[in-house]
Amino acid sequence: MPSSFLEIAELANGDIVLQRADESGKSEPLVTITFSDESAAYMNDQTLEVAKVMIQAGIQAVAAISEQVEAEEAAASAPRVIH
Repeated sequence: MPSSFLEIAELANGDIVLQRADESGKSEPLVTITFSDESAAYMNDQTLEVAKVMIQAGIQAVAAISEQVEAEEAAASAPRVIH
């Protein structure tokens, strides 16, 4: 059973990944963020902090989309009353 614990890690090449905590290096990362040298310099080498915010925003977006889909499915399966 896959772990429910996730971690954000910075790889040797500068990429930032979201991965399962117990599978570090064993499987493909769930998310990989790569910043160009120019953008990293612009962020004053705070790429890890920016990546954390990006990942958090993505998780929040997925949660909102999931709630919307569930609401639509519930509305579609509700009994229809025809008079």
